[in-house]
Amino acid sequence: MTKVVILSDSHGLTKEIQHIKNREKADFVIHCGDSELREDAKELENVITVAGNCDFNGKFPNEQKKEINGLTFFVVHGHLHNVKMNLMNLAYSAEEKSADIVCFGHSHIAGAEKVNQKLFLNPGSIRLPRTRSEKTYAIITWETNEEIAVDFITLEGKKVEELSFVTSL
Repeated sequence: MTKVVILSDSHGLTKEIQHIKNREKADFVIHCGDSELREDAKELENVITVAGNCDFNGKFPNEQKKEINGLTFFVVHGHLHNVKMNLMNLAYSAEEKSADIVCFGHSHIAGAEKVNQKLFLNPGSIRLPRTRSEKTYAIITWETNEEIAVDFITLEGKKVEELSFVTSL
């Protein structure tokens, strides 16, 4: 089973990122920007990270594409794709990148939806959530792309049932 943790919008938090990494023991960790940390921060060691609109100290790329156990992840923060308005620009970019799973942040709103056989996922924020009170991150697990579990987890480690689901791509 492959396990990927997705974080975003941690805005300077360090021990919380390290705690999540230690607790989840994932195969991969993705940060969708606005960490407000430098690229050499120990908390971001071995973390696939992109630049957010508040990342002034690091030299992160604006986007990353990563193949993980048969699935192509496309990671952005979202500010350059105007995700607070709609996902159309991001969907075009995801199509160009042949992405299966699109990870983004910026809005601080946790949620995931499948559009045209692509999974769009915003893990929310572990610092400043919007529209929900829980500070969240997401976990994706799969053995085959026939069944992909998407779980939203609170900073305290509790599953947010109403946001979590199982899908296929």
